[in-house]
Amino acid sequence: MTDKLQDTKPILERFRLDGRVALVTGGGQGIGRAFAHALGEAGANVAVVDLAADKADEVTHELSNKGINGIAITADVTRADQVQKMVDVVVDKWGTLTIGVNNAGIAGWFDIETMPENEWDKIMNLNLKGVFLCAQAEGRIMLESGYGKIINTASMSAHIANMPQNQTAYNTSKAGVLHLTRSLAAEWGLRGVRVNSISPGYTRTQLVHQFINEPIGREKLPHWLQRTPMNRLGEVTDLQGAVVYLASEVSDFMTGHDLIIDGGYCAW
Repeated sequence: MTDKLQDTKPILERFRLDGRVALVTGGGQGIGRAFAHALGEAGANVAVVDLAADKADEVTHELSNKGINGIAITADVTRADQVQKMVDVVVDKWGTLTIGVNNAGIAGWFDIETMPENEWDKIMNLNLKGVFLCAQAEGRIMLESGYGKIINTASMSAHIANMPQNQTAYNTSKAGVLHLTRSLAAEWGLRGVRVNSISPGYTRTQLVHQFINEPIGREKLPHWLQRTPMNRLGEVTDLQGAVVYLASEVSDFMTGHDLIIDGGYCAW
């Protein structure tokens, strides 16, 4: 038996992403913005993808101020033609695509018996169809090169019907992301493409921060905290280590896995 340990780079070097190329959808704010910063700080070139061009530009400027190579791309990830163009822009810029972080998504609270069909479709199209289209386009590039990391943003809501808000459509869409992740991992495992997901709990993004300062948010927050063993909301910085881990070579033997980062919410 060979001593693999002697031939391996030091552990912190193995977390580095130098020379790798990443794209992050929904990268203009919140969790996606934090992911873009984390990947760039670890050495990757980063394409910040968002439906809002000004937000993508702003994050790309933030990366540039840190000495990180980045580009801003505007794309609607529910449209296959725009998704393909997004990937083409990245490959034209850097010659390859190594890391695809499919993070764009929306939430929605509806009583299911009165939920309009178009609202159901809107959530499913972005949260599930959008992840499929992005993974498909990213995977074509990665399969050709024989290596790649796809990281999908799911949610603890993929595992539980968390209450007191009614969000059946959101829960269902994120559960779909989990099984899409596992299925792609099984299909592409022998071809060098790893597919994993991250499931955040309640996380303090700018939108969540605004929400909990409104009456309905102040009503929900105590319940969320009571159900969270750590008794706090997550911060976007709590998720950054996970995306770097899944994007780097240290996780090369992991595929089809979901990392739940929820302060223990799903533990009971």
